[in-house]
Amino acid sequence: MEINGITAVVTGGASGLGLATVRRLLEGGAARVVIADLPSSDGETVAKELGDRTRFVAADVREPAQMGAVFDAAEEAGPLRAVVHCAGRGGAVRLVNRDGSPGSLETYSEVVGINLIGTFNVLRLAAARMARNEPLDGDRGVCVLTASVAAFEGQIGQIPYASAKAGIVGMTVVAARDLAGKGIRVCTIAPGTFDTPLLNRLSDDVRASLAKTVPHPSRLGQPDEYAKLALQIIDNGMLNGETIRLDGAIRMAPR
Repeated sequence: MEINGITAVVTGGASGLGLATVRRLLEGGAARVVIADLPSSDGETVAKELGDRTRFVAADVREPAQMGAVFDAAEEAGPLRAVVHCAGRGGAVRLVNRDGSPGSLETYSEVVGINLIGTFNVLRLAAARMARNEPLDGDRGVCVLTASVAAFEGQIGQIPYASAKAGIVGMTVVAARDLAGKGIRVCTIAPGTFDTPLLNRLSDDVRASLAKTVPHPSRLGQPDEYAKLALQIIDNGMLNGETIRLDGAIRMAPR
């Protein structure tokens, strides 16, 4: 699908992978890009800086009404054609804590809720909008989801995050098959270690250590590299039902 002239939504678009994707969509000529992110994010400021083709709508991806407002804002400028879903969060849980107590069910539920249930909610609501569209370059719409290499090699303590991201990988081909008859494509990107705000909280030594674990290129991924792949998925009509690792050939160690 040609990027020029389309309307798109990017969740988690106020920073990191999402913000890089918003910038790429605008550079590609998208007519409108709606940033969906939490009220506490920099979304309002970012949207103003990027210009009048960008709009921010505060939303929790788990909330149908809030995401409905996001898609309404997108459709003010034309049919919703693309969604890149970057919103998510981490959270460490051990099955048995050092004091012998069981790991936190609350944290597990919260992380899975945001990452997995939030993804399903965004996907189902977007697909319902896209299904009404007239085909463009053979597609009514394209949805790009975000998993992680943790879906395949989750590290100790990542059990909620790995569970959620594995769930996204599992839903990808099923969703693509489900929506094929409606002309909607679904793919997932599984990033490795990327230079995002989450990693910016770590010390330089830890960041350097993470970079060395990547075989080639031996560095952290750049958000723009994620964005370029997201746009290629939108553009390339044969990419469907696939989870693509974007990780420099890393395979995560247990810890």
